[in-house]
Amino acid sequence: MSETISWEVPEGVYKARIDKMLSDAFPDHSRSDFQRAFEAGLVKVDGKAIEKKTKLSEGDVVEFAMPRVEKLDMSPIDMNLEVIHEDEHMVVVNKPAGLVVHPGAGPAEPTLAHGLLHHCAGQLSGIGGIERPGIVHRLDRETSGLIMAAKTDVAHRALSELFQSRSLVKEYLALGCGVPELMSGTVDRPIERNPNQRHKMRVGFEGRGRAREAKTDWTLVKAFADKGYCLLRCRIHTGRTHQIRVHLKSIRHIILGDTVYGYKPLPKLAKQPERVMLHSCYLKFVHPLTEKELELEAKPPADFQAFL
Repeated sequence: MSETISWEVPEGVYKARIDKMLSDAFPDHSRSDFQRAFEAGLVKVDGKAIEKKTKLSEGDVVEFAMPRVEKLDMSPIDMNLEVIHEDEHMVVVNKPAGLVVHPGAGPAEPTLAHGLLHHCAGQLSGIGGIERPGIVHRLDRETSGLIMAAKTDVAHRALSELFQSRSLVKEYLALGCGVPELMSGTVDRPIERNPNQRHKMRVGFEGRGRAREAKTDWTLVKAFADKGYCLLRCRIHTGRTHQIRVHLKSIRHIILGDTVYGYKPLPKLAKQPERVMLHSCYLKFVHPLTEKELELEAKPPADFQAFL
């Protein structure tokens, strides 16, 4: 861990949450930085670890340290990544379908993180530790498209806060079963983990359990009524796990190839999709460090375009 810092709750404060106070008092550290510190038991009062929801008042003295990021022990791999945007702070690539974003608990295999280490010659943020160097957000293995990585810790914090602020525009292309009666619509329903099948999410009920708000706008781009499917463009206002997959299922337009959420082969297709037909196609945001507006697009891969 880093050196221990001692901080006294300022005058006039009465029973305020410690995690919020520390984030405000030390803006060089992100909320996720402090989250890891709390989880590691490195935030203490009177020598005892406290929880992030602990409420303190003026005069209370807090001691905290930040857990050190493990040195990366990954071999760079040349993946010939398709780079959509790159500058001294960040890189955005068009991730191929089938590529895992970062190493996990399963069998060892090449990941996007290995490819980024090669492309950036090791210059990636270490905030994510050994598991996800530089990577700010994620895409499922089978989802293709735009994904962002930070080259420095400062950029990682700034980009993470950009995602949390919801000021970034994120759009996806999805091939959905059936054809909607309307040209566009919104699914504004919370999402929670399925307690019976932990690898799946489901639509929940607001204010009940662990369901978290989720909102997806969708627009019909093209109907392939004779084949039984359509092309939808989806804009997400939140970033929940499997959000588009769950929301489209809730309006009876399961994504082609998404067997986890109930896709069954369409009889009129000459060839069935071999993956979830979802592609991250568009990002628009103000670069948090250069303050320039970026508008980035990525065309879907060949297997997706074959259905168009």
